[in-house]
Amino acid sequence: MEKITFQAVGEEPVDFYVLEQTTVAGVNYILVTEDEDGDCEALILKDLSANEDAEADYVIVEDEKELNAIASIFENLLDDVSFSQE
Repeated sequence: MEKITFQAVGEEPVDFYVLEQTTVAGVNYILVTEDEDGDCEALILKDLSANEDAEADYVIVEDEKELNAIASIFENLLDDVSFSQE
């Protein structure tokens, strides 16, 4: 499982494990978690960067309709994953 480090401007770096990635309508999404194994919280991140950008610019998907649609895709891609919103 790939481990990547994110660092928001002015914040400490945070490591995430990438569980899966997908592209919908030309937009890249990744499913990440802080824990490599077991049941845990996960985030769906959306890549807002342009192709010519040196670094990716990810944001947490917060729009409920978009979140549900992308979560459904990830559930289909991964047999052992299901989502529940808190």
